[in-house]
Amino acid sequence: MATVSLTGASKEDAATVFGVLRSAFSTDRPSDDVPQEQPGDRAVVWSAEFEPAQEGIPTDPALLEGSVTATLQGDYVAVDQLFAALSAAFAVERWGAASGDQEKEVDLRLGSKKWRD
Repeated sequence: MATVSLTGASKEDAATVFGVLRSAFSTDRPSDDVPQEQPGDRAVVWSAEFEPAQEGIPTDPALLEGSVTATLQGDYVAVDQLFAALSAAFAVERWGAASGDQEKEVDLRLGSKKWRD
């Protein structure tokens, strides 16, 4: 099990990222649960838990309107599988990581992959 937290994203981009992960892994969120805007000027963090499984990792790129900051936190295998799924769908810049005995945390910046003709 791993937690994915998204910041710095529009609700549409957060929905896109969670949609990619939901298509590959089971989650604690119902399928009709989509990110909602919150009133006020406070920073928004969207999060969901995913139970990765090796099969079903998406390979098709997904489009984002802007960049998304993502934090993956959980056991090593789960975080690695989530990272692989995100790398298949998005351009991923890894900018931080912390490891412990049983789990790790990885900080990423996600963007759209560049299309080649």
